[in-house]
Amino acid sequence: MEPPDPRKAGSKQEEGFGVPPRRAADLGTVPSLRRSNSSLCKVRRPQNLFSNSEKQENLSSWIPENIKKKECMYFVESAKLSDAGKVVCECGYTRQQHLEEATRPHTLQGKEWDPKKHVQEMPTDAFGDIVFTGLGQKVGKYVRLSQDTAPSVIYHLMTQYWGLDVPNLLISVTGGAKDFNMKPRLKSVFRRGLVKVAQTTGAWIITGGSHTGVMKQVGEAVRDFTLSSSHNEGEVVTVGVATWGTVHNREDLIHPSGGFPAEYVMDEEGQGHLTCLDNNHSHFILVDDGTHGRYGVEIPLRTRLEKFISEQTKERGGVAIKIPIVCVVLEGGPGTLHTIYNAITNGTPCVVVEGSGRVADVIAQVASLPISEITISRIQQSLSVFFQEMFETLTEGRVVEWTKKIQDIVRRRQLLTIFREGKDGQQDVDVAILQALLKASRSHDHFGHENWDHQLKLAVAWNRVDIARSEIFTDERQWKPSELHPMMTAALISNKPEFVKLFLENGVRLKEFVTWDTLLYLYQNLDPSCLFHSKLQKVLAEEPERPVCAPPAPRVQMHHVAQVLRELLGDFTQPLYPRPRTGDRPRLLLPMPNIKLNVQGVSLRSLYKRSPGHVAFTMDPVRDLLIWAIIQNRRELAEIIWAQSQDCIAAALACSKILKELSKEEEDTDSLEEMLALADEYEHRAIGVFTECHRKDEDRAQKLLTRVSEAWGKTTCLQLALEAKDMKFVSHGGVQAFLTKVWWGQLCVDNGLWRVVLCMLAFPLLYTSLISFRERRLQTGRGLLRVRAFFNAPVVIFHLNILSYFAFLCLFAYVLMVDFQPTPSWCEYLIYFWLFSLVCEELRQLFYDPDEFGLMKMALLYFSDFWNKLDIGAILLFIVGLTCRLIPALLYPGRIILSLDFIMFCLRLMHIFTISKTLGPKIIIVKRMMKDVFFFLFLLAVWVVSFGVAKQAILIHNESRVDWIFRGVVYQSYLTIFGQMPAYIDGVNFSLDHCSPNGTDPYKPKCPESDAVRHEPAFPEWLTVILLCLYLLFTNILLLNLLIAMFNYTFQQVQEHTDQIWKFQRHDLIEEYHGRPPAPPPFILLSHLHLFIKRAVLKIPARRRKQLKSKLEKNEEAALLSWEMYLKESYLQSQQHQQKQRPEQKIQDIGNKISTVVDLLEMESLKRSGSTGQRLASLEEQVAQMSRALHWVVKALRDSGFGSEEGVPAPAPQKASEGQDLELDGRQKEEGVGDPHHVSARHLLYPSSHVSRFPVPNEKVPWETEFLIYDPPFYTDDRKDKGLVDPVGNALEPLSRISYNAVDGPTDRRSFHGVYAVQDGLPLNPMGRTGLRGRGALRCFGPNHTLQPVITRWRRNQDGAICRKSIKKMLEVLVVKHSLSEHWALPGGSRDPGEILPRKLKQVLRREFWSSFQNLLTQGTEVYKGYVDDPRNTDNAWIETVAISIHFSDQSDTDLKRLNSHLHACDPGTAVRWQVVDKRIPLYANHKAILQKVAALYGAFY
Repeated sequence: MEPPDPRKAGSKQEEGFGVPPRRAADLGTVPSLRRSNSSLCKVRRPQNLFSNSEKQENLSSWIPENIKKKECMYFVESAKLSDAGKVVCECGYTRQQHLEEATRPHTLQGKEWDPKKHVQEMPTDAFGDIVFTGLGQKVGKYVRLSQDTAPSVIYHLMTQYWGLDVPNLLISVTGGAKDFNMKPRLKSVFRRGLVKVAQTTGAWIITGGSHTGVMKQVGEAVRDFTLSSSHNEGEVVTVGVATWGTVHNREDLIHPSGGFPAEYVMDEEGQGHLTCLDNNHSHFILVDDGTHGRYGVEIPLRTRLEKFISEQTKERGGVAIKIPIVCVVLEGGPGTLHTIYNAITNGTPCVVVEGSGRVADVIAQVASLPISEITISRIQQSLSVFFQEMFETLTEGRVVEWTKKIQDIVRRRQLLTIFREGKDGQQDVDVAILQALLKASRSHDHFGHENWDHQLKLAVAWNRVDIARSEIFTDERQWKPSELHPMMTAALISNKPEFVKLFLENGVRLKEFVTWDTLLYLYQNLDPSCLFHSKLQKVLAEEPERPVCAPPAPRVQMHHVAQVLRELLGDFTQPLYPRPRTGDRPRLLLPMPNIKLNVQGVSLRSLYKRSPGHVAFTMDPVRDLLIWAIIQNRRELAEIIWAQSQDCIAAALACSKILKELSKEEEDTDSLEEMLALADEYEHRAIGVFTECHRKDEDRAQKLLTRVSEAWGKTTCLQLALEAKDMKFVSHGGVQAFLTKVWWGQLCVDNGLWRVVLCMLAFPLLYTSLISFRERRLQTGRGLLRVRAFFNAPVVIFHLNILSYFAFLCLFAYVLMVDFQPTPSWCEYLIYFWLFSLVCEELRQLFYDPDEFGLMKMALLYFSDFWNKLDIGAILLFIVGLTCRLIPALLYPGRIILSLDFIMFCLRLMHIFTISKTLGPKIIIVKRMMKDVFFFLFLLAVWVVSFGVAKQAILIHNESRVDWIFRGVVYQSYLTIFGQMPAYIDGVNFSLDHCSPNGTDPYKPKCPESDAVRHEPAFPEWLTVILLCLYLLFTNILLLNLLIAMFNYTFQQVQEHTDQIWKFQRHDLIEEYHGRPPAPPPFILLSHLHLFIKRAVLKIPARRRKQLKSKLEKNEEAALLSWEMYLKESYLQSQQHQQKQRPEQKIQDIGNKISTVVDLLEMESLKRSGSTGQRLASLEEQVAQMSRALHWVVKALRDSGFGSEEGVPAPAPQKASEGQDLELDGRQKEEGVGDPHHVSARHLLYPSSHVSRFPVPNEKVPWETEFLIYDPPFYTDDRKDKGLVDPVGNALEPLSRISYNAVDGPTDRRSFHGVYAVQDGLPLNPMGRTGLRGRGALRCFGPNHTLQPVITRWRRNQDGAICRKSIKKMLEVLVVKHSLSEHWALPGGSRDPGEILPRKLKQVLRREFWSSFQNLLTQGTEVYKGYVDDPRNTDNAWIETVAISIHFSDQSDTDLKRLNSHLHACDPGTAVRWQVVDKRIPLYANHKAILQKVAALYGAFY
């Protein structure tokens, strides 16, 4: 990777300061560029609405307009020949490969070839889909583009046209470009870990894309994953960024209008010095600079692209993060070291895989050493081991450069992670990569707890709950539940159930988390692919437009959600969320700060709590979250939330109902099956919990069935189960026991039916002990209460109605057959009266509305029942027959209609028999078979009509009588099926006596075609016989047997569930007779009269019997729900136990244990080998020390005159064994603190310029240390304020007039560190070499003096008391920040000549306060005076500062109040604030050191 321009370093966005993010659309390159969200659910992307051809057409038109290639426009013959010995241009291409105009006589004839002038951009001609010939059908994407293409355009292509989801992580893999060997186990661990981290986090892997080296390793890792994974696990996005000019067989990819697909041939044998693309990568970006055979062209564009992607913000669930990037290093050479250095300098964490070879092993070997021990000799020694093939060619300057880079890399240990397979407890590369990112995040300076928030946001974005458990939720950080609420929202929206479970385990309470606004936000962020979202959009589309004057409101409101939910749950429920009244606005329950869910500058508003009592409805947070999860068919999430629910049986049944209703409209078969399976699962959960309850206490369990649940729309569990058609639940023994109890009313259920019938016929027997009652007062009493209780029992009412109905049918039959006179008899009048009572009962059922549903709803419910429709049909038909019967002319038709009506009344008996356990299931089977017959008639009609028409047309000529046409076509054809063969069809029974020749006889059919002379049939007998045979074959044999088979299938299907279906339908009859008046028709009219007086005259409202729906007192209901919740926990525990006892689970557990044991054995083996290696390394070091000691002894003896020079043995060079672990004592020394040399002043790239410093390792910093090859460049910036700066350039004449170590006019050139040396007319930095001569960007040579005022006050709470942390008082410091800077700073800096106050301080203070502040400075305390390690320092110019502390100990200090009133940022890009003093605040490093001294001065917390 290439380092970014330091001038742009200050423009990076802030982390956590509310700065709005720079969106991709603001980049100005592609207007339509926008962010897209990824989802683990099935997301219907917009481009999927188009066909492949349309997508290809869009791509073919967009790419040439926005993406260019490069072509050489001027052929200049090169001195070098191609591999084939042909003459080539300076660009590397032959003359034939150039455009025609490039080879013509040119205006630039004779000039040198310049790529900037002679290479031009033109529309690209290579893009589309790529297929590797002979290597499977995997289709990738590719594009050839110019090296100057804007990264925003490439990103737009990848996310919008290639359809890639925005990544949660960017993994840049770098290393050796040539094939190298890795240990088999390390290779396996690396491949498995890399793909696992990419697949679990939704990352993009970016490599060089060629089929060699580290790129080949990555490709094979992806291939192994693809072969071993299922289709649902998704594809790993692997992007190869390669140089177009080095791709072998690239001509196969050239298709001006796009290759869909382009077939690419991998030819490794004939590739020569070129490379083939790797067939396991999914996307290729081929970078073109117009040349051929030149490697490394893609590196700058790849660096810019990775940087651009890492600056993009991905928002999910209201939480936004900048896409993190990590660099993974395998093996590698000098280029890889440069890439690592740039990545570390740029703040990108790197994971170096030890054991992969070369650079990776060199860095891994010294990574744990103090910087002082990483010397040139040590690096030279490591290079001799790991770079044996090129060690001899390395110059001293190259070794020095490597040493300096490795020192800088190791110095920032927080960004460097060494993966040592099997050591330090490291097992997987994926964990190492994610830990590296968290470690880097942890090292960043943030205000307050934002650092931990950032880490948690990353873990949630990656969906790695294991990392969160091990790295974030530790004893080091105690999380408040409110701090987890934003991430809880994100985990819910992005469907990450494991994180939801983790947050619940760590103190999140759903009652505190789910507020009105939180719930509204969740529904506004529904998964667009779910069916509920589309239903909600339909409701919104029907919403009337808001008036212009009305205040703006979110499009989705909770009453819209309630409307859709009521459609799903049923109209028998009340709306779960009410429609707000005019002027209703949720108010704050308590003042909440504006919590910034902020990573890289993106914030989400806090969600407010509603005011209790302001909206009149019951808000159950667990219910609300459960519904939100269920409507999106999120199984794991719903399971976790349901386990938290209190009203769990009702919740499970409601979930079953919602899912079954949604499944009716779901078009996707997979989703439909998932919904039905989940609905069945929740029905089983309801059954399981109810079984536990019924086993413990039957009465309490039955109360749960009929309790009115306020949370679920004032309905009951039993009603929910019936509406959801949960037959298994309704057929449960406890539910059936309750229904039986209702059926028998106040009678004991063990009364025999014969006793009931006997008492019905002779009610005085009730005063005996023949009938037993449940209640003691009825059992011992002998009054009218027993009679009333008996005749109010549904079982008695039912049998009385049966007797009444049978009497009605007998009387009706008698009148029709015996006593149907022109003038109605008294029997017939009795039938009319009886029918009137039946009509009154039907009207009562229609208007009976105890739940206040309304007339329309009651009518819909009434007519939804088949038997009610049959009753209405029979009554209407009776009225028609009665009308005809009363008209003398229509007496006979009236009798016919009444006779047909009698059939309908008889069919009504089937409903009565459904209560019978024997007949009830058979009636259900008959109803199902009727449906089979209905569909069978369609098939039969085809054959009947086709055969009848053909037969009629062949036999009879021009039959005009419609009735005889119907007989011949339909009637005779239908009877033929049952064996009645039509006459004359075979000519055997032909007789003119049985037919009418001209069709004039209305009682005879027309004669068939015949010979008038011979009186013989003239139609083709053989044809009609064949048609008859075929007709009988298909109808009698095929279709009738098909009908029998359908009947058999229906019978078998229903027979399996007969008991469930009968028990389910039994409820309807019980409920009907439970609410029916006790008197049977026609005496029921007395009950109707009584009811009319109560409702119409006395205005007494209808009430439902308490047995089916009861509202409990609050205390009783709370106790009942607590008991239910306790038994739910028992049920869940038993389920877990059963799950563990399953054979499959036991096998899996045994397998996991075996895997764990194997891993432990391998770890033990590795530890032993590592221990052996450490002991050998320790022994080697001791031998080396002994050798040095003996050498010293020999040298001392020789210097004393003993021995001679010739016999002195030379010490053998030390060689570190490969894989040596230098952490002998487990030390881990932190660098940077107390570093004896300046560090920032030796950064290789000088800020705000393209000048590179000469590399200066630590040991070569002091001027006293010899450094013969030291040759730093000279650089002096041309500043705008030329009158106030020293001369520009390296000429000594203008510099000779400067007086050093003295006050030189307005410039004080004296150093706080005493007299400094002056060499060749230039001062020398007292702290040593910096790698750069000249003045740099500073104002003058020698010391540049600055002033840093440290303005502090005590941090106080609302009561005015000083805040404390760890017993110590807490300070607040005044800091400023410019919009182009990442860090905050103290309000100090350089001063203009003759001025006291720094320029930066003047920018934030009003002029009238300047003089007062000067007085404060004179009264302040000096806390530091000396050298400042600044990246602008050079060998000849450096910064020295004086830090003065100005502390306001009293909050009522007038100077403090005046200071606050005069704080004013004159520049809109400058911010000023009071900030709590903490070591994590994002200040410049040298400013933090000063602030630490101030905190120590006052004994404050730091």
